[in-house]
Amino acid sequence: MANRSLNRVTLMGNLTRDPELRYTPQGTPVCSFGLATNRSWTTSDGEKKEETQFHRIVAWNKVAELCAQILKKGQRVYVEGRITYRSYQDKDGVEKQVTEIIMDDFIACDSKASRDSDNEDKKTQEKEQSQQTEDQNKQDAGQEDQKEIEIDDDIPF
Repeated sequence: MANRSLNRVTLMGNLTRDPELRYTPQGTPVCSFGLATNRSWTTSDGEKKEETQFHRIVAWNKVAELCAQILKKGQRVYVEGRITYRSYQDKDGVEKQVTEIIMDDFIACDSKASRDSDNEDKKTQEKEQSQQTEDQNKQDAGQEDQKEIEIDDDIPF
């Protein structure tokens, strides 16, 4: 019986740059972006430490197109995929090693729709506050008018 193996990566972090959508010569969509993950801990001396890891994420086909449409720099995202290692020669002939996460699926944790609705909520709150201020100013002005006009109760009959 053959041994089973598993190459699975799960990350949650923030995009370090906007996704870049390209197409292969055959027309296959491919999208890449950076993802930063943070880890924090306290040392035995009580000192707080933080470490950031940067990951290169690559998506293919429909997932690539979705990434380009939905994701933006700074956005929090959950990524599932597999880790790959490859090498290539740069323009100077130096061999480079690259580690990438080939993404199978993702979840945008703070979607554009929620950011838009947050902006709409803020605009609505500002508009309501502006209206309340305007109503209060009108009410204050009306009270001043009433103070200026004194009614004489001593009307002879």
